[in-house]
Amino acid sequence: MIYTLFPSPSPATFPNPVIGDTVPALAPKGDEPVVTAFVDKFELAGKDTGLEKILKDKGITTLIPVGVASHNGVLFTSVLAALRGFNVVVPVDGMAGNNAYEDQATDYILTSSIVYKVTLTSIDMIKFQ
Repeated sequence: MIYTLFPSPSPATFPNPVIGDTVPALAPKGDEPVVTAFVDKFELAGKDTGLEKILKDKGITTLIPVGVASHNGVLFTSVLAALRGFNVVVPVDGMAGNNAYEDQATDYILTSSIVYKVTLTSIDMIKFQ
């Protein structure tokens, strides 16, 4: 499990989020990593967030991105993970946008673009071995 935070676009006006503010049932346990980035969780302002290294160091080849910004974090991270060679499995019931259009647009882009290695599914269809 890797958690991500979306930084404040204006820290002087709005403070950056703190992972400790996460709902306890959803908060990281122990040493689970936290990455801070905008829509591309692999980079922040042109700098590597360390996400790819975290994944590769653990031998992870498949990502299952979920989140509350389907048209941002889920979409961009899915595409960029696939372009980096990862397999990506996106549960459509594990993402939420501001409206149904954002979710549908994300689904459409992920299934109709040149991006391969992206599979749409539902949470109950994912099995771990």
